[in-house]
Amino acid sequence: MPETELRIEIIALLMDSDFKLRPDTNTWSHSDGRPFTRAEQATAFQATRSEVEAMAALSARNAAAVREQDNAVAALTELLLSYFARHPEARMVMDVLPHMAEEDRAEYERLCAIAAPDGVVYLPYED
Repeated sequence: MPETELRIEIIALLMDSDFKLRPDTNTWSHSDGRPFTRAEQATAFQATRSEVEAMAALSARNAAAVREQDNAVAALTELLLSYFARHPEARMVMDVLPHMAEEDRAEYERLCAIAAPDGVVYLPYED
C-alpha cells in the first residue's frame, strides 16, 4: 500500500484512543474508557506514518476549534452580561437584543455562529 493512501477507519480509531496501555488487557482504551479489542489494537498498530500525522493534524485542528469556541462563549457571556447589567428587568437574551448598539449586535451574531453553531446558547444564570 502506498504511504500516501490514508485509511479513514484507522485514523478514526486513533482519534478515539487514549494511547495508554491498560495493564488488565494489555491494549489501549477508547476515549470513553472501553478497552480496545485485540483486533482494534492490531489495527491501530498497522497505522502508517501518514495516518498518524493525519490524526495529529486533525487533533490539533479539533483542539483549536474547541479553544475558539470556548473563547467565543466567554466573549459572548461578557457582552450579554454587560447589557443585562444595564437592563436588570431583562430575563432573556431576546430582552436585551433591542438595546444593543449596531456594532455589538454584529459582534453578538458573529460570536453566536462560533459559540453555538447549532443555534443553542447556554449562558450562566443567577436568579
